Amino acid sequence: MGKLLVKDVIRCIERFAPPALQESYDNCGLQVGNDSSEVTGVLITLDVTIAVLEEAIASNCNLIVSHHPLTLSGIKRLTGRTASERIFMMAIKHDLSVFSAHTNIDSVKNGVSGVLANRLGLKHQTILAPREKSLLKLITFVPVANVSQVRMALFDAGAGHIGNYDSCSFNVAGEGTFRGGEDTNPYAGQKEVFHTEPEVRVETILPFYFRDAVVKALYAAHPYEEPAFDIVPLANDWHEAGFGVVGDLEQSMSAVDFLLHLKQTTNTGCIRHTDFNRGEIKRVAVCGGSGSSLLKNAMGAGADAFVSGDFKYHQFFEGEGNILIADIGHYESEQFTKELFFEILTNKFPNFAIRLSKLNSNPIKYLY
Repeated sequence: MGKLLVKDVIRCIERFAPPALQESYDNCGLQVGNDSSEVTGVLITLDVTIAVLEEAIASNCNLIVSHHPLTLSGIKRLTGRTASERIFMMAIKHDLSVFSAHTNIDSVKNGVSGVLANRLGLKHQTILAPREKSLLKLITFVPVANVSQVRMALFDAGAGHIGNYDSCSFNVAGEGTFRGGEDTNPYAGQKEVFHTEPEVRVETILPFYFRDAVVKALYAAHPYEEPAFDIVPLANDWHEAGFGVVGDLEQSMSAVDFLLHLKQTTNTGCIRHTDFNRGEIKRVAVCGGSGSSLLKNAMGAGADAFVSGDFKYHQFFEGEGNILIADIGHYESEQFTKELFFEILTNKFPNFAIRLSKLNSNPIKYLY
């Protein structure tokens, strides 16, 4: 293959995890470096530390792909007084690029939580907390002869996806009226003459971040000089994106057996958990990272257990004995994200040097 640029790697990951899905507080994207630089190798890690930078240099990898950004709050100076500043300085000195996909890859259906759910063997997976107010409806009016070409242009631009279905639209025939002014060149009828044209009202749905691309495609495919269209924000939840996953175990387990299964699967040194009074575990909710805020979602989804990280003491009371809360740790709940990045990149660039970091960047240690 030809030269691989940093922007090629970024484009590949962001196609899977669109940057528009990151939370407002987040700092996804290229952290340091030039996106036009040629890539000699890619090192994948959960966190970026000095040790990870040293590993990248030793492995001849000049691009680091991480889950956690170097900073959420930003950098105002580079003096080397903080760990983040020293990491930035070392990366710049050694001409390393660092790219991070954080809450955007948390928010996609087969992202961070989906990988954990797969590891636990959960079936019939759905998003635990679907995104709100993220869908738009496009309504446009097309001459009968041009309906197919306009619809396909909209679908190709990202519209028309509902769950596992694509090319979704609603169409109803009607009549459009117009009169073009002196400076027009109407597709149908004559300028300055009132005209009635058989048209089809086409409705389709799209995620908010496809709006510009879909509107551009509409203008390019529509035969009218001035196509009429409406974009309507929807209150529907978007079940293809959001945080956490809920699914079912193949077979029910006792709470103890489930915790042992969880401990073995995630290789965690410690599981902080609540007591449980509802018998066996069958339905399980998971959220990679700090998912304690989704406890009510897990209970509302009928989960017998909720697996996440970073629960505070008082939050353990909120299960009220009706759900098993299992805090396996932040790092442990996100550790398989490295393998997700690896799969995304090796599927696209199978013959390129893409490595998983051999370092455990978890700052929390356990005394067994």
